[in-house]
Amino acid sequence: MAHKMQNNAAQPVLSRRNFLRRLWWVLGGIALVELAWVGLAFVRPRRARTSKEGFGGIITAGPVDKFEPNSVTAFREGRFYLARLEDGGFLALSRKCTHLGCTVPWDAQKGEFACPCHASAFDIHGAVTNPPAPRPLDLFAVRIENGILKVDTGKPIARQRFDPSQVIHL
Repeated sequence: MAHKMQNNAAQPVLSRRNFLRRLWWVLGGIALVELAWVGLAFVRPRRARTSKEGFGGIITAGPVDKFEPNSVTAFREGRFYLARLEDGGFLALSRKCTHLGCTVPWDAQKGEFACPCHASAFDIHGAVTNPPAPRPLDLFAVRIENGILKVDTGKPIARQRFDPSQVIHL
């Protein structure tokens, strides 16, 4: 029996209380490091996007002749629709409903953008035809360079109503 006591005395004793105390210190330290990391991420300025292609940059839509009058073409990577009006003008319309931000699909049969969330509807100009959307779909700037359409998705243009001056012509 004396022999067993000597072996126990030679080993360091870690009681349950000491183990739990150390565990709480370690977990508290980890939580403190995570809190500091989140705080630094919040304060640190965001890096600008380096990509010029894709959402938030310039999207090359293609040649003007590719788009038929009175048609709407979806651009997934740019998150917009390119509408070519009957008169040949172009509008780049955001896919987000101005009511709650749902994605509005184009319904070619009805000739409108129909929001699946709350039944808002917009015409080919992006103007509200059925509320509760409070205003028309946002626009993106369109430019035509050497017969090629380019859309700047970096900054949506909020508008209160459709105005013919918003349409880009050749």
